[in-house]
Amino acid sequence: ISSKMKAMVDLLTFFGKFICGLLEALFYFIVPRPKKNVEGEIVLITGAGSGIGRLLALRFARLKVILVLWDINSESNQETCELAKKAGASNVYTYTCNCGERQDIYRVADQVKKEVGDVTILINNAGVVTGKDFLEIPDECVERSFDVNAKAHIWTYKAFLPSMIANNHGHLVCISSSAGLVGVSRLSEYCASKFAAFGFAESIFLETFAQGNTGIKTTIVCPFFVKTGMFEGCSTRNPLVLPILEPDYVVNKIINAILEEQVYLFLPRFLYFVLFLKSFLPTKSGLALCEYMRIFDVMNKFKGQVKKD
Repeated sequence: ISSKMKAMVDLLTFFGKFICGLLEALFYFIVPRPKKNVEGEIVLITGAGSGIGRLLALRFARLKVILVLWDINSESNQETCELAKKAGASNVYTYTCNCGERQDIYRVADQVKKEVGDVTILINNAGVVTGKDFLEIPDECVERSFDVNAKAHIWTYKAFLPSMIANNHGHLVCISSSAGLVGVSRLSEYCASKFAAFGFAESIFLETFAQGNTGIKTTIVCPFFVKTGMFEGCSTRNPLVLPILEPDYVVNKIINAILEEQVYLFLPRFLYFVLFLKSFLPTKSGLALCEYMRIFDVMNKFKGQVKKD
C-alpha cells in the first residue's frame, strides 16, 4: 500500500471515529446512558471515615459490592463500616492507612490483595487542605498536601493497576477539585496538588487507552466546595451560579458518573463555562469577572479542618 493511500485510510478512519464519537454523545444527551452492574466488584475508597468518602461507601453498600474502606482514623472508619452494613453491605473490610505515607499505602495494599482480592474499582478520595496565604503555609503542610492529595493516587495506582491491566477490567476514580482546574487565592498548595491529581489521572486514562486496555475505565471528578466541613466558612457571591454543594448531590452525581463510565464530571455545570472562558478571555477581563464573582473572597472566612484524611 502506498504512503498516500495509507494517509487517506488513516484520515477516513479518523473522521469515522470522530463522527461516531459526536453522534454517540448526541444520542446519550437525549437518551440516558445505560448503567453498568457493579455487583461483586471490590471497591476501595480512601478517606472513607467521613464526608464524601463515607457517603460513597453508603451508596455503594446498596449496590452489592465488596467494600474496602481506608482511613487514617480507625474509629471513624469503623463507624462508616457499621453504617454501610446497616445500608445493606454484606462484605465490608476496614483498614487503617496513612495515605500520606507511601510505604503504609503499599503495606495495606498488600494486605487487601491477600485478604480480600484484587481491587476493581479504586476511588482516591482522601484529601487535606490548609487554607492560608502562600507565605503563611508551613512547609510540612505543603508536603502533606502533595503526599495525600496527589502522591497517594500514584502509589495506589502502582499497587492496584497491574491486576486491572492483567484482567483488562477496572475503574479508576480520581476525586480532584474545581481547584484542580482553576487557581484559587489562598489555596496555592491545595490547587497545585489537585492539578497534579487531575493531570496524573488524565495521563493514565490516555495511557491505558493507548495500550489497548479498553476495559479499564476512568472517572475524574472536580467539584466546587462541598458542605462536608473541609471548607467550613467559605461562601460565594451568587449561590445560584456557584453554590457550596450539598454532599448528597455530589455523591449521587459521582455514583452516576461511575455507573455510566463518564470520564469527566465537573460540578456545578457552571465550571464547564468557566473553563471555556478561561481558554480565551483576556487576563484583565478574567480578573474583572473574578472580582465581580468575588472569587478572591471565597476563602476569607475559611475555618475548615486542617487535617482531613
